[in-house]
Amino acid sequence: MAYDEELADRIRELVQDESGLTEKKMFGGLAFLIGGHMAVAAAGHGGLMVRSDPAKADDIVDDVVISRMEMRGRPMGGWLRVTEEALADEAILRRWVDHGVTYARSLPPK
Repeated sequence: MAYDEELADRIRELVQDESGLTEKKMFGGLAFLIGGHMAVAAAGHGGLMVRSDPAKADDIVDDVVISRMEMRGRPMGGWLRVTEEALADEAILRRWVDHGVTYARSLPPK
């Protein structure tokens, strides 16, 4: 499954003014990197991948809208998935894009 290009455009609109922004096709999706760190991605399997503090991820997961990302059946620490259905709400998309960007900005530049 290819990533949702409409979702990628919506993300792009939200992050276009961020300094140090790059886009890169990764994991079947389109990732948005800040300072060399992936912040969010339009996931290849649908929905939004969001970078988060691994120590706080368990407090965020609700297993309905927000779940831990898994790749090849293994959980990825510090990565969350927001469902496609939730992203129809622009405020929810903005919240999670901001979350990922804020966390990526907290990391030392690569």
